[in-house]
Amino acid sequence: MLAKLSVRPSVRRCAVAGAAGLALLGAGLPAADDPPPGLSRFYDQKVTWSACEGTDMPKDLRCGKVTVPLDYAAPGKGTLDLAVARFRATGKSRGSVLLNFGGPGGQGVGQLAIAGKEFMGLTNGYDVVGFDPRGVGRSSPVSCGNAPDDALGETDAAVADPQAVLERLRDAAAECTEHSGPVLPHIGTVNAARDLDVIRDALGDSKLNYLGFSYGSRLGAVYAAQFPGKVGRMVLDGVDTLTEPLSEQGVVSAQSQQTALENFLTWCTEDIACPFGQNPREAREDIVQVVESLDEDPVPTDFGEAFSGQDFVGALAQGLYSRELWPSLQRAIAQLLEDGDTRALEVFASGGVTLPPLRPHRGLVDPEDVPLDNLPAALMAVNCADDPDRPAAAQVARDLGRLRTRYEQASPVFGRYRLTQVLMCYGRPKGTDFIRDEVKDLDTPRMLLVGTRGDPATPYRWTVETAERLGSSAVVLDNRGEGHTGYGSSKCVHRKVDAFLLYGTLPPNGSSCGPDRDTEPS
Repeated sequence: MLAKLSVRPSVRRCAVAGAAGLALLGAGLPAADDPPPGLSRFYDQKVTWSACEGTDMPKDLRCGKVTVPLDYAAPGKGTLDLAVARFRATGKSRGSVLLNFGGPGGQGVGQLAIAGKEFMGLTNGYDVVGFDPRGVGRSSPVSCGNAPDDALGETDAAVADPQAVLERLRDAAAECTEHSGPVLPHIGTVNAARDLDVIRDALGDSKLNYLGFSYGSRLGAVYAAQFPGKVGRMVLDGVDTLTEPLSEQGVVSAQSQQTALENFLTWCTEDIACPFGQNPREAREDIVQVVESLDEDPVPTDFGEAFSGQDFVGALAQGLYSRELWPSLQRAIAQLLEDGDTRALEVFASGGVTLPPLRPHRGLVDPEDVPLDNLPAALMAVNCADDPDRPAAAQVARDLGRLRTRYEQASPVFGRYRLTQVLMCYGRPKGTDFIRDEVKDLDTPRMLLVGTRGDPATPYRWTVETAERLGSSAVVLDNRGEGHTGYGSSKCVHRKVDAFLLYGTLPPNGSSCGPDRDTEPS
């Protein structure tokens, strides 16, 4: 799933491109429980734990590494070290529960350090483990070298002269190849799931107990398809689509973000301090005018850069991830409209406002060798490696105008912003078809899928559709709240997820959690 974690335009530009020579394992992957020939040495290792390096890392968090093959088809041709981190169980441990915080491109080690308190209930029975997937954070991070290319964001230019924009995207793809190193041809969820199984074994667990958020639901589902006999207790929260092409995902995401925005504006206009007044219909019209005005005449920032309408839309997208952020978002918009002050909105647009467990965070210092653009570079690389569709340039040129109309009908605010993902894989070789074709009808123990009705990133219908695709093993929990994912915002969801992971207690399929009053914005 795209763009759960968005970034400033200066960083977003360097993530537009692909990697020439991308080769990803697809069909024909073994689902056997035993390691395939040549992989035994990776399954014989144990993790050595030590204090974590980095500013403000919790003292009780321990870090280590797990070595995996660079290429599972040729395990003798190089290795990668994956970073892992662990909070130990407070009592007797029944093993580990692994967490993935989404993205793709989210760092598991740093996020666990930030959001560890959200998972302390699980330490009543488990060691709680986070990890940086291949190409992310401390695990051979990919980069596009901060290439100064605006092509991905130039939807107007792309519609007017698609060939010129596509040529720039192809050049930017070469930048990603140059700066990412040998991991880039082997990035993607299929290989990340195989890494996950090596981590499971290195932790000493016979089964994988897993809690995956957003993109992490895709990773969990792919793991279950590859290693059905190794699935323990698995929870997928904020469930991704396994079948829709990136162009369709963008339309659905625009619709979901528009719904979330309208819910925000309805809430805002109930407050006398709302910068859009007290009429929700007029507020929806006003916010479109703000976007258009800023695109025509961007506001200068303290750093000399221009803050455009699309920057404003990016800030809105971040602020809608949780109801707890709505008061801060309201104040930030008011500062812009009343004083021309963009600083608070820039914090949103940069991903600097955080709520566990799924947000990027600037408070912890990454190692010096993690590129500043690693998050968007990894997001693009993984999503394109997972997507088999590569329309030719002529088809892109024919389709862009029609698609733009469709996107803007889906959302007059987010449509143009989301249309960029139609172009993002141009210049990259075709990705795997394994996920779309093979991740279905699973023969695994029952797993819990959590869908949130007001989710702006992974709409509830994706939870239902993915559950039907996975088969009888999938149990759906309907979270009737707002925001992206449920575990960090709903006490009801939190309790039910912990009860399943700790005790194996599943709620009835189709049961629901109502909105928590304690999480209503004040």
